[in-house]
Amino acid sequence: MIKELETKFIGKGQVRGFVFTQICKTDNGFIYEVDNYGNKYYEVFKKKLNTMYNNISYPTDKAFGIWAFTTYNLDKAKIMLNNLKNKKL
Repeated sequence: MIKELETKFIGKGQVRGFVFTQICKTDNGFIYEVDNYGNKYYEVFKKKLNTMYNNISYPTDKAFGIWAFTTYNLDKAKIMLNNLKNKKL
């Protein structure tokens, strides 16, 4: 069985203390709201299966701009998520 992403978690490492909350999930990707001590933004990313650990991977900083994206606008995040489905990113 594939381990899914947590719906809410506290970041570690570079994002230590940030609160990540899943606000949208599709077959193709996710939107997480990130609360950086009161500064909120959205991370949109493709659903990626890590076959080594049999889980869905949250993107690292190296994935952003490739298969993960950040925006401060929720409506834009929803459009980006829809574009993942249409493979426009």
